[in-house]
Amino acid sequence: MTETYLNHPNFGLLSRVCLVDESRSLFTTLYAQRLFFLIITSSTGVQFEPISRADARLMVENRLRSLRRTGISEEQNNLQTIYKRTFS
Repeated sequence: MTETYLNHPNFGLLSRVCLVDESRSLFTTLYAQRLFFLIITSSTGVQFEPISRADARLMVENRLRSLRRTGISEEQNNLQTIYKRTFS
């Protein structure tokens, strides 16, 4: 599992929780893991969209369901660990 970090102009270093789709990823603040951002990448640049903890949790749960359907067990196991650490 590779870790991905991104520097937010106001909140400092963010750590990727998971990919949402091809152009969107879910990130959280590195140390507190209380603020969540949907990072949207496009040809015009990167957008930081703050989202609630509940919405972030739902995104991770949806990603886990998707991984179960496709049978990608290693990524699923890694994300399950991140989910427990972040939302428990």
